[in-house]
Amino acid sequence: MQAEQLKLLVIDALEDIKGEDIKVLDVKDMTDVTDIMVIATGKSNRQVKALANEVVMQAKAAGVQPFGVEGETVGEWALVDLGDVIVHVMTPQTRLTYNLEKLWSVPDNSEHASAE
Repeated sequence: MQAEQLKLLVIDALEDIKGEDIKVLDVKDMTDVTDIMVIATGKSNRQVKALANEVVMQAKAAGVQPFGVEGETVGEWALVDLGDVIVHVMTPQTRLTYNLEKLWSVPDNSEHASAE
């Protein structure tokens, strides 16, 4: 399954059980580890676990075996590694603390550009 199809599968899985604030980051030019990161919020530890589980179940149903799943037992932050797509599901406080969107965003150098 190609990265774009996998991304759509992940988004559908997260939306199926009400994942919130779903963001997709294209990181292929920043790391060799993955091409796409999908970040979502679950309202509680229980929902974080359920969201990660839903991603795993739908990926397996589509013939994609996750390389790994981390954090699903605690539920504050779960990571599902699908190779070309890595999924982070976090509680609101954990997401605010780690701010992965900022960490993996392309720096905006426009304000530092020299005037010509």
